[in-house]
Amino acid sequence: MSTPLFADFPELSHLSREDLQELLVDPVYFQAIFHSLNQVKSLYQAQAELGNANETIAKNNLALQESLFQLRNDTKAAFDEAKSLEARWKEIEKEQKEVYQRFSPQFLLMRLRHATVAQDDLSEARASEFVQASSAEPVPVAANGKEIDDFVREFRELRKVYHKRVMWSDRWAAGQVAWRDD
Repeated sequence: MSTPLFADFPELSHLSREDLQELLVDPVYFQAIFHSLNQVKSLYQAQAELGNANETIAKNNLALQESLFQLRNDTKAAFDEAKSLEARWKEIEKEQKEVYQRFSPQFLLMRLRHATVAQDDLSEARASEFVQASSAEPVPVAANGKEIDDFVREFRELRKVYHKRVMWSDRWAAGQVAWRDD
C-alpha cells in the first residue's frame, strides 16, 4: 500500500492500519512517533544548533557591551567637543573679521586722512604757540636765535611728516597704491 503519507514519511510504512488509527486518537502515542521521525529530529537538531549559535552571539554581544558603551561615550564626548570647537571657531572667525576690518584699505585710507589732518593741526598749533610766545615777551637776540632754531627744527619735522602723508594720500588717489591680502 503506497500512499502519499508513506512517500513523505517512509518511517511510518512499517506501522499497521490499526497503529495508524491509534496514532490519530492517542496524543501520547502520536508524540512518541512524531519525535522519532528523522525529519523532526533534523528539525530539532537544526533548532538546537541555531539556539546555540544565538546564545554564542548573545554572549559575544554581552562581552562587547561595556566596550561599546565606552566607545559610545567617547564618541559623544568627541562630538560634543567638536560642536564646542565649531562654535568657538565661529567666534574667532568673527573676531578675526573685526580685526582685519581695521586693516582694510578703506579703513587705512580713512586713518591716513585723519592722521594728515591731525598732523597739519599739530604743526599749525606749534607755529601759533611760537608766534604768541615770541610776541608776548621780548627775548634777547642770542636766546631768541636758539629758540628760533629749535622751533624751526621741530616745525620742519612736523611739516615733513604732514607732507609725506599728503604724498601717500595723493598716490593712493592716483591708484598707485596696491594692497596685498597676504
